[in-house]
Amino acid sequence: MTMPFIEITMVEGRSPEQLRSLISNVTRAVVESVDAPIESVRVVLREVPPTHFAAGDVTIDERRAQRHTAQSS
Repeated sequence: MTMPFIEITMVEGRSPEQLRSLISNVTRAVVESVDAPIESVRVVLREVPPTHFAAGDVTIDERRAQRHTAQSS
């Protein structure tokens, strides 16, 4: 049996406690879903700055600025 390897990429800004909880919950979900031994599950969290993550050619940083401007109007 091969070891499950899960990669998660998200915008930075969560607390160490939130990241730890995410690792635990993802690990548990993989163990329960595919009957993998817990010691074989690998989880990698990759955090990127909001200027380096985009959807629809708009970075998260730009999207936040647009929302802020709209809310201020």
